[in-house]
Amino acid sequence: MNYKQIAQETLQIEAQTLLESAKNISDVFDKAVSIILACKGKLIVTGVGKSGLIGAKMAATFASTGTPSFFLHPTEALHGDLGMIGKDDVVLAISYSGESEELSSILPHIKRFDIPLIGMTKNHESTLGKYSDIVIDVVVEKEACPLNIAPTSSTTLTLALGDALAVCLMKAKNFQKSDFASFHPGGALGKQLFVKVKDLMRTEDLPIITADTNLKDAIVKISEGRIGTVLITDESGKLRALISDGDIRRALMSEDFSLQENVLKYATLNPKTIDDENILASEALVIIEDMKIQLLVVTDKEKRVVGVLHIHTLIEKGIS
Repeated sequence: MNYKQIAQETLQIEAQTLLESAKNISDVFDKAVSIILACKGKLIVTGVGKSGLIGAKMAATFASTGTPSFFLHPTEALHGDLGMIGKDDVVLAISYSGESEELSSILPHIKRFDIPLIGMTKNHESTLGKYSDIVIDVVVEKEACPLNIAPTSSTTLTLALGDALAVCLMKAKNFQKSDFASFHPGGALGKQLFVKVKDLMRTEDLPIITADTNLKDAIVKISEGRIGTVLITDESGKLRALISDGDIRRALMSEDFSLQENVLKYATLNPKTIDDENILASEALVIIEDMKIQLLVVTDKEKRVVGVLHIHTLIEKGIS
């Protein structure tokens, strides 16, 4: 049996379903977006079975992209959760056949609230179709299932139409990356947009020596500092140079190497620094990668050391 071919055929059937639906999008879609935009409450998504699973994902997408939303299971609604629906809400109900028993049972109660009901079904004449103020078609020519029974193409289409609604709403609300990150502060994007250098930099027990220190004492300080580098300042406390364990290893190759030499002989003069601890940590990472360094020194405007930011810290915190 050629499973690769079966997989390709499945994807082709579902892809064709999406393409056909894209051609047939009607003005009803505009009306649905307008109704949701005008909603002063929440967008409540409901459905049962596979439609319910799709609906739960759609509600999560709406909620994370600026449209307050939650999923309401029809059975739970019949046993008290119907009270979660308010007069300022909008309901988006999903049923491919339009005749799901559990969903059909709550439709009359939803209409008692006199709130907009958007249906997603293949049948305008179904129970869901008749109760709905507008109907978004989810008609498919063929399920990807070889028996043409199991919801495959139809659930893919429903999910994609939900994504299309969410994207339309995002565009209408001018929803930006920063808005998205506000709903995902613990995610990668949230870290990119909110975590600043000052949140991650080390400010205490910094390994700092003065410019008159010899190499031997500098090595001791590097070991104590545990960041593989020591900072060298002048008599006024301004950063002058830094020396890393890598610099010392390279210095060992010199014929005139001596532990009693002044540390500046082997140090990196005028190292890369930033003087704004409020820049994003992701921006600092770009600087570190571009300069091919491991440690970025943070100073004030007068070049006095404020802290250090190590690439390992950025990686550990998931900054990318």
